[in-house]
Amino acid sequence: MRKYFLIGASAFVLGAGTMAYLHQSATAAAPQPAGAYKMIELFGDVVDTVERQYVTPVDHKKLIQSAIDGMLTSLDPHSNYLDAEAYNGMRDQTRGEYGGLGIEVTSEDGVVKVISPMDDTPASKAGIKAGDYITAIDGQSVVGLTLNDAVKQMRGKVGQPIVLSMAREGADPRDVTLTREVISVKSVKDHVEGDYGYLRISSFNEKTGEETRNGVKDLLSKNPRMKGLVLDLRNNPGGLLDQAIEVGDVFLDGGEVVSQRGRDPKDVERYNARPGDMLNGKPIVVLINSGSASAAEIVAGALQDRHRAELVGITSFGKGSVQTVIPLHGGADGALKLTTARYYTPSGRSIQKTGITPELEVAQTREEAQLIANRSFQFSEASFRTALNADEGKTRVQPHEPAEEPPTGFDAKTGDFQLSRALDVLKNGGVAHTPKLPTPTPKLASVLGPKTPGKPQTTAAVTSSVPDKNGK
Repeated sequence: MRKYFLIGASAFVLGAGTMAYLHQSATAAAPQPAGAYKMIELFGDVVDTVERQYVTPVDHKKLIQSAIDGMLTSLDPHSNYLDAEAYNGMRDQTRGEYGGLGIEVTSEDGVVKVISPMDDTPASKAGIKAGDYITAIDGQSVVGLTLNDAVKQMRGKVGQPIVLSMAREGADPRDVTLTREVISVKSVKDHVEGDYGYLRISSFNEKTGEETRNGVKDLLSKNPRMKGLVLDLRNNPGGLLDQAIEVGDVFLDGGEVVSQRGRDPKDVERYNARPGDMLNGKPIVVLINSGSASAAEIVAGALQDRHRAELVGITSFGKGSVQTVIPLHGGADGALKLTTARYYTPSGRSIQKTGITPELEVAQTREEAQLIANRSFQFSEASFRTALNADEGKTRVQPHEPAEEPPTGFDAKTGDFQLSRALDVLKNGGVAHTPKLPTPTPKLASVLGPKTPGKPQTTAAVTSSVPDKNGK
């Protein structure tokens, strides 16, 4: 049986595909406990009562599909039901070419939130950012809609305009007008940065492994004496598992890239790189941030664990689960997207909820540095009320002394501070040999409690006025 595993941050995607395909019809059901039959009978009674007595006629097909979706979304944020239209659209997305806005979204408790805009798409050009809320589409509220229904409202013919009402913490609500386009995602871009190469991977679709190899070849042809590489995985929401393995294979000389473990502790699959490192050991620095999720975290974690690269940026999103898409009756009745495994880095780390912590913590802006100290608003896997638990005893990094931030006078609109620090690490031969910048003074530091040298502060910080995932 052929399986395609996809691993991304969202419960639904209008950007890079982030799921897995299991090419089969519905499998034989496992034996049900006696209590399950009683509950199924109860479900039938409820449907019958609604159809006969609800104030207006109901669409029984939509009613059942909504019930199935509700059952799956109660499990975790990444399991859900895809009707036939959504299933076919998802398959197009993973191929790397589709019509849409280039935005990846998720939902919990009736709130639609942006995971990440895709590079060079209508969403990114309009200034939409990770963590933004979508409150209305063409003037119609989406609060309380299922994610699939909200996404359907965002779909339409290429060339048609759409107005999204956006909310962002600390900013006034605004309407953004976008025009739907055919999104042809080139997931890898490269250019030369002096003596070093720069490789940007924005997602993991079916073409990413090949594009990464071609990108490295292009950089080496432009500068055969290239001294090292910056691999940029910021705001990469994830994608296909096999492509994450392919990217790891480009930079690792054999050995494990990732393993996945299912419900049965004995059900372990390990994925290894082939012998041969295209860079022949040249140093690598990987850029990550809170928008780096799943497949991006697999690559970053593998290179970090295998001591092949050092990481610069801020702690990643923390999605450590794998979803399998199971077509129902060949896709005619849609598909189930079901969480079936957790993935682990080569050292055995599960990053579920906790994310991957870089060797050098660097904020992109002064505002982001203060958010790290105050933790007023940081969107991650841990933000989901129904997220799978982290490994026992592990928690996401708590508010702590701010990360390095751009110095006064640095133009964040034209400069890339995290990239400049990544290049500093390459030029100085590693994080340990790179001169550290003065630590910024945290604002509202008094709410964080006393600082223990060498340890992050762990007491509660000032919270945002924007409702959290629990609606509080």
